[in-house]
Amino acid sequence: MNMPERAETTLQEKLNERLRFYEDLGLAPFYRDRGQSGARVAKRTGAEAEAPIMVTEETVLQKAAPKDTPVSSAASAGLKTAAAAPVAVPSDAAERVEKFALPAASGLPIFEATTRIAGDTLLKTREDLGECTRCKLHKTRNKIVFGDGSAKAELVFVGEGPGADEDAQGLPFVGRAGKLLTQMIEAMGLQRKDVYICNVVKCRPPGNRQPEKDEVDACSPFLFRQLDVLQPKVIVCLGATAAQTLLQTTRSISQFRGQWLDFRGYKMLATYHPAYLLRNPSAKGEVWKDLQKVMGVLGLEVKKKAK
Repeated sequence: MNMPERAETTLQEKLNERLRFYEDLGLAPFYRDRGQSGARVAKRTGAEAEAPIMVTEETVLQKAAPKDTPVSSAASAGLKTAAAAPVAVPSDAAERVEKFALPAASGLPIFEATTRIAGDTLLKTREDLGECTRCKLHKTRNKIVFGDGSAKAELVFVGEGPGADEDAQGLPFVGRAGKLLTQMIEAMGLQRKDVYICNVVKCRPPGNRQPEKDEVDACSPFLFRQLDVLQPKVIVCLGATAAQTLLQTTRSISQFRGQWLDFRGYKMLATYHPAYLLRNPSAKGEVWKDLQKVMGVLGLEVKKKAK
């Protein structure tokens, strides 16, 4: 027997076994090299696909389990009696993976939804969006509202979705809430042409209702591409829908409004939507405090009130 050849075969078998283990946990995109077309993951077919996956002591303890994960005494005793005997995958393995997994939009593999596209531009993103029919909102829309502003903007405002005025003109924030947003931007010492404005969904929800999950899932990948192209210094989320989409959370905006957060390496801050301020003018002071924090990061001077 050729020992080196046998050792290599054993290593390959263990590698294939481990890859199948990860694939069943839904982590195939994590270890797959998408940059090389020649790299492929071993697929389970036929009777092999129906058989339950068993992993050896070596794969579970030395590779899969974190260093600080305690091994029960009962498990240790069993492993001593049969060092090479297969053992079932730990019952909480999937839970551990899910805890640290990055959230992805529905319909896209984990990690793949957040992959940046090399050489992407706003024009390419708009062309890929096309005359979108990915969700039911296209049935009632008038115009797609992609975004508006400077492609070199350091500050990006992200809202929820178009309203009636935006749907008619194809531009974001041009109604009453939009006029208030313009005033907010000017109070910061900027003009609308200096910033970029967009929404989570590009089509108006009927009756200005909140976008539904499937609609957000279908449209948010294009928002993520816009943000990656722009690479702003600061992202300001206007309202709960925008903040919850970027943070992948269901927490109330009141729990993190005005706090510096992170979205894929970009500084992000959530504040109230201008439409909310039209209904609750007393909250304008809180929003102005939030905008002053943004101004500080952008190096904009905060004008002091005359005494």
